[in-house]
Amino acid sequence: MCPGSTPALEGLFARDPVTVARDLVGTFLEVNGCGGTIVETEAYRHDDPASHSFRGQTNRNRSMFGPWGTVYVYRAYGVHWCLNFVCGSHPKGGAVLIRAIEPTMGLDRMKVRRRTKSVLQLCSGPGKLTEALGIDGTFDGLPLKRSPLKLILPRETGPAVATGCRIGIIQAREVPWRFGVSDSPFLSRHFD
Repeated sequence: MCPGSTPALEGLFARDPVTVARDLVGTFLEVNGCGGTIVETEAYRHDDPASHSFRGQTNRNRSMFGPWGTVYVYRAYGVHWCLNFVCGSHPKGGAVLIRAIEPTMGLDRMKVRRRTKSVLQLCSGPGKLTEALGIDGTFDGLPLKRSPLKLILPRETGPAVATGCRIGIIQAREVPWRFGVSDSPFLSRHFD
């Protein structure tokens, strides 16, 4: 796969969310000049009781049923925006939650947005990273292959990926669909 190429991105997202979640670890995400390497993800399939799409399409989750490689942004607990990438085979409704990135680009702007001087606190959780990157509900439904979003696939095999149970959900918590760089200090929570 060529880094940043459209066919590679389309092929990446036309697969099962669990596979996509694992493969996104090590990918570079940029939003309006701010970004970094994805170090933690979670997968949600259409038939997963923890997925927003499990009970079918609604106004809130409409983007999950859109084209692969689309952004699905929702507000968690009425407070934090969360960034997801739509993926999966038919029927649609799968997505990958981007839980954490290692910030490397636009650090000064991200620190202002997050009101912190600590690089470790910028993007170490889904709500933190959307705030740092300036992502809100207006991003919902945007294609990843179009500005202001940029996703660059790694040139070589990515880092070793750890697997664990998902975080912050009630149903299907035991499902090991959380993936990340186990020794990264930028994770939302360390792997056991």
